[in-house]
This record gives sequence, structure tokens and C-alpha cells, in this order.
Amino acid sequence: MANDPFINKLMAVLADSFGDLAPEVFRKSPLLQYIDKKTKSANKGSKARGSFGNLYAIYVILEDYIKKGFCEHPDSYETYEGAIFSDIFKRQRQLPFGEKLQNHALNNRANDEFRKFFPRLGQVPIKRDLETKRYWINDTLLLLKIRDNDINLARPVISIIDEYVKAKQDSFTEFYQQCINLRVNKGDNEEKIKQFVLNLLAPNIDARIFEIASFAILKWFYVGQTTYFGFSPRKLSREPLHLYKTGRTNANDGGIDFVMRPIGRFFQVTETLDFKKYFLDIEKLERYPITFVIKTNLSDKEIVSKLKSDAKGSFEDEKMIERYISCIEEIINIPKLQECLDDVCENGFTATVLEEIIDHCKLEFNFYGDDEEYTEEE
Repeated sequence: MANDPFINKLMAVLADSFGDLAPEVFRKSPLLQYIDKKTKSANKGSKARGSFGNLYAIYVILEDYIKKGFCEHPDSYETYEGAIFSDIFKRQRQLPFGEKLQNHALNNRANDEFRKFFPRLGQVPIKRDLETKRYWINDTLLLLKIRDNDINLARPVISIIDEYVKAKQDSFTEFYQQCINLRVNKGDNEEKIKQFVLNLLAPNIDARIFEIASFAILKWFYVGQTTYFGFSPRKLSREPLHLYKTGRTNANDGGIDFVMRPIGRFFQVTETLDFKKYFLDIEKLERYPITFVIKTNLSDKEIVSKLKSDAKGSFEDEKMIERYISCIEEIINIPKLQECLDDVCENGFTATVLEEIIDHCKLEFNFYGDDEEYTEEE
């Protein structure tokens, strides 16, 4: 716990609710221990990967539980018809950082991850009926009896997740302020800007920040590069390469994060080395060639070797595996991104990359206020 400052906020919430019973409540609650594991990035800054999907799946069902009065009448919950999927799905997208969340956490990911942490417990936090599309919190995990005290964790869990979200919002605001501060006198800050961007290319960086930084670098790396395009050998035109971001980060975009004109090259950003994810992206694009931008220091040969080795554990058809692997047009890892950044800076686009990052941060983190709010004097 000493290395996890957020545990102090978690325990403070429990102390407010249960007084000196708080430590025992935590020890006896798998649900609270799961939430503790999911909130460890809260005080590690914006660069630490945030975790919202599974927490919000629990959060919105608990909101429904509280709203319907089951904190006061928990015994009647067993006859409740359940929360409506469309209502809680809409609600999770209204929460901070939740705009792009899909239904995966509600349907299986939260439960699957909980099982991994507590394989012998035989319980999961979310119950659902596939036919009626109704959802319930597992009140076996919600209700405790400690020293003759009836403990209901619904409201404390909501408060803990609220504290986690606030901590992440504060850290992203701090990150954005760092960007704006570097913009001041950017002509004299080029080396600082370069080092700042280099620090965004790290295995422990938040997935969205890594995607934004990699896009900014690659976009300006390809600037100035050209290809010849046309429908006749005698009528070729010289066309500049231009990289476009296809939408918000972590969006359900079918495996296309960036696309390059005019050659129609697709890029997918990822941090996993699970071959199933790569094969799924390739399959969704009907085995169209795709470039993977991967948050790892492993070499492209090491990555391909791992994908093949892991795939062989699930598929016997080696020719099929090779067909999928052949669809990987290029692998861009962290060292390659660092090399691209070197070229970008040598070509005089250091400050431009920073501006690109700022623009996308405004979109991703809803920073639409006046930039003058963030200055070095502050």
C-alpha cells in the first residue's frame, strides 16, 4: 500500500462511511480489493494508463441500485427486474473519459478480469440476462456483515471511483498545462520539447497519449515525402504523402487509427502482443495490409516471432498463420518512433509536433478553454 498513494483516498472514503471498521471492510471485500487494483494509476500522472471501462460498468449499475432505493431496502433487490442495458450504456458514455466506451465491459470484460484476480471465489460483480438485456450488481459482493454491523458498499464504491476519476482528470490537466508551457518561447525550447515528446514514447504511457504522440510524429515524418500517382504511365502526378487520424483514440474503428493518402495505407496503434488482437484487426479489414504502431521496445523480428509462436498454440494450420502475418505491412515500435522524431526535429518540425499534440489533447480530453489559462507564471 505504501507505493500506492490512492489507497489512502480509498481508505479515507471507507473511514468516512464505516469508521474504525474500514480496514476490516477492505480486507473482507473482494470488490474493494478489485477496485484498488484498478485504481493504482490514479497518482502516477497522465502518462500512466487509466482504467475506466470495467470500473464504469460497475459504477453505472451501482448508480441504478442506489437510485432505485436498494441501499435502504437491500432485501427487495432479488425481485428487481434489473437495470435496462440502453440506460446504463448511455450513462457510462456520459461519464468523464467514457465517450467512446463500448459494451464489452458490461457484457464480459469486467467479470472476466475479476475472475482472474479471484479465481477461487466463484463470484463476479455483474449479473445479466441475455434475453431481457437487464443487469444487476452481485449483491453478494456488495453486502457484508462485520461485528454485527450490516455493511453496504454501494455508496462508498461510487465515491471511490469518483475520486479516481478526479485524480486522472487532474493529471491530464497537468499534462496539458505542460504542453502549453512548452509552447511559450517554443523557439528557445526545442530541445526541451523533443525530450518531452520522447518521454511520451514509453511502455507505461497512457494509451491515448501514446497514440496522439505517435500520430504527431508520423504525420510530420511523412511530410515532404512524395509518391507518383495516376491512371496512365504518361500521366503521373507527384503527390505528397499525408497522414490522417481517423477519429478519437481507442475508438471502435475496425482497426484503422491512421490512414495515409494517396496510397491508402492503414495504421493501427496497439499496446498488446496478443496475436488474437492482430489477427482480428486483419480479419476485420478482410486481410488488407496494415501497419501496426506498437507500444513496445521489442524489435519487429521479436514481435513477429512471438505472434507466430503464440498462434501455433491455437492453430495447427501454419499456412493460415503465415497468411495473417503476411498482412502486416510494417511494424513501427518505440525505437522506430524515436528515429522518426529525430528526423522530424532535424527538419525543423519540433514545435509543430507539439502543436499537433496540443490540438489532439483538446479534442481527447475536452480542453476547450482559452490557452492563456495555462502560462509559465502559473
